[in-house]
Amino acid sequence: MTADVPGALPGPLAEIVDDFASVGDNDRITMLVEFSRDLPPLPAALDTAAMEPVPECQSPLFLDVDAADPDHVRLYFSAPPEAPTTRGFAAILAAGLDGRSAAEILAVPDDFYHALRLDPIVSPLRLRGMAAMLARIKRRLRTALAD
Repeated sequence: MTADVPGALPGPLAEIVDDFASVGDNDRITMLVEFSRDLPPLPAALDTAAMEPVPECQSPLFLDVDAADPDHVRLYFSAPPEAPTTRGFAAILAAGLDGRSAAEILAVPDDFYHALRLDPIVSPLRLRGMAAMLARIKRRLRTALAD
């Protein structure tokens, strides 16, 4: 179980990593596309213009971190449907980390995404986008906790 990831992953993210690690390359791509279809919609009160862009992503991606309750952090992502890889990465982070505590999210290894075993089938630039999403989430959490 998530043997490729040093450190602890929150339960939902660990399950996702295990699911990806247990299948072949073609099934991993299929799973990533399926995740892209499950990216939760933004709440009506949240406008993309108020969200943080993640320029490292090859497709437009915006995120917002609500750490008003550090024991129950809310994550929001916006990415176009025609960007399934970017949407898939965002959906993985949403499914694996939304609602978790700030401490749990901050403990996620920065390179956990390698354990998804997408490296052979997804470009390094796209993987860099996923790393950037997590880095921005962590930065926003550290800022919120310092305030």
